[in-house]
Amino acid sequence: MTSDIIYGDIAPGFEAVRDVFTQHFETGQETGAGFCVYKDGETIVDLWGGHQDRAKEKPWQSDTLISVFSCTKFVTACVTALCVERGDFSYEDKVADHWSEFAQNGKDDVTIAQLLSHQAGLSGITDPAWQAADWFDLDKLEATLAAQKPLFTPGSASGYHPVTFGPLVNAVVRRASGRTVGQILREDIAGPLGIDFHLGLNASEHERCADLRKPSAMADFGEPNVATKAAFFNKHGSPGGRGITLWRETEFAGSNGHGTAKSLARIAQMVLDGAIEGTEFLSGDTLSAFTKERYSGPNLVLPFDLKFASGIMFNPPNYFYGQNDDCFGHSGWGGSCVWADRESGLTGAYVMNKMSNHLLGDPRPRALIDALYKAL
Repeated sequence: MTSDIIYGDIAPGFEAVRDVFTQHFETGQETGAGFCVYKDGETIVDLWGGHQDRAKEKPWQSDTLISVFSCTKFVTACVTALCVERGDFSYEDKVADHWSEFAQNGKDDVTIAQLLSHQAGLSGITDPAWQAADWFDLDKLEATLAAQKPLFTPGSASGYHPVTFGPLVNAVVRRASGRTVGQILREDIAGPLGIDFHLGLNASEHERCADLRKPSAMADFGEPNVATKAAFFNKHGSPGGRGITLWRETEFAGSNGHGTAKSLARIAQMVLDGAIEGTEFLSGDTLSAFTKERYSGPNLVLPFDLKFASGIMFNPPNYFYGQNDDCFGHSGWGGSCVWADRESGLTGAYVMNKMSNHLLGDPRPRALIDALYKAL
């Protein structure tokens, strides 16, 4: 029976969430998945089930790791906020104040807040000689992005940066703080608190990783423009050609974090009040700057109207993460998502290995989140 492969705990009153989670396996929508929710720092839902592999021979465990793709941006945004808190830079600083080479080709006035809200005009790499393996050459990657001409006037619009976001933000963080995003995450947040989320996954942990099952159909981008084509349609627009082992070990701070639903839900608590389970990371001023609106309107790359803070999305106008306005989230390729709802005190995350072609608002987590809010 399908229910025999569903594990975990739920607080009384949230049985409907488990029912929806189970139904997704019964209807073939899932191979393996996890869903975890905290309320005011206490776990109310922690479910996992299914299998790590397509052959369904290896059960999904409570500590199974999976790439959450762009949900990594939510984590990186939290690390960046910690850098702001510590005075490494402010959101209003120009990127070129910390990375002088970035000022080339009309990018001299781009601020860190604009970079984090996808307003830099660098949604993809446009060098025709660029190869998938070049993403693993950090010096070449940063030099290419610093020299590239923006695809649109910086600050005039937001055009989602699916893969370039990570190396761009990491370049600023590394120069300003002396450490990479992944190092700060490990040494200052995940390590001390025992949070099982990794950016740059040690080879010793790869055995815990589930196999990804990529979607069979391309997502619907509408009528692609130049920025969309650079982001998603270039042949070598994402890292490749070096094998999954190196990909997992390399830090791509916007696209290849590995973790569990529980680890994401724990980190998301930082957006509620600046703290994770009593450990304070952000002051009220930094949290306000972090969650301040930086852009709202049509996105040039994704076919949605989106409202961005510094690296995370507001729940309105699409309400992918529940029903409340004072809520922030992010989604990842294939369906994963993470959110923090300050109105209800909820943080949660959904992860899976059977990927769908929904760009944002995958129906599976939306159904789980709807059942959760109905049970409140």
